[in-house]
Amino acid sequence: MDFWGTVLVIVRRWYVTIPMFLLTLAGTYAIYMSVPTQYVSNAVLVLTTPITGGTQPAEPGKKLARTNPLLNFDWGLNMTATILIQALNTSETVAELGVVPGGPVSYVVTNGNSNPETLATGPFVFIEGKGPTAEAAGTIVRQVIQQADVELAERQRWLNAPVSTYIQAHEMVRPTVAEAQRTSKLRAAAGAALLGGMGSLVSAFATESALAALRRRRA
Repeated sequence: MDFWGTVLVIVRRWYVTIPMFLLTLAGTYAIYMSVPTQYVSNAVLVLTTPITGGTQPAEPGKKLARTNPLLNFDWGLNMTATILIQALNTSETVAELGVVPGGPVSYVVTNGNSNPETLATGPFVFIEGKGPTAEAAGTIVRQVIQQADVELAERQRWLNAPVSTYIQAHEMVRPTVAEAQRTSKLRAAAGAALLGGMGSLVSAFATESALAALRRRRA
């Protein structure tokens, strides 16, 4: 059936299509309201070495040259960032932070690239937190930042690194104000509207076919 034929059926069976249309609107609105709004907050950490570098002098009292930490990036910081990202994403760390799998609050830690084969791309740690409220999203991001400091210090202590050479994580981008993300709500509403529209068409054509068959029997 062509386009105008379809329009003719819809108009002729208005007593079916209009109630279905209203039902679709009600269902779409209900689904949109039922899907919770997610708030997202982000932060970025950068790893730096101490101003005296990553080596402790062998002779007591000997001073080392002082270097600007932001001018002292090397491959070691990239590798440390990779280790830190992996540690923060483990199930043990997630549970320690009180995050329940599938729960309303979640977080993800990356280096800004979703490709797992390119983790060691820089001394940066990107943190994204999600929650049902702006406060929950911001709180989980701050908790992850605190945990990053703990994980970083513990691993260097396990390796018996001199305290004066400890790598530190600094907030290059502080936790942002959480913003509402309604993508999932709109996607669910669009799916409901599509199904409702298809249901309206099917109902109109089913009614048209049933009435046509009834007329043929009477004839």
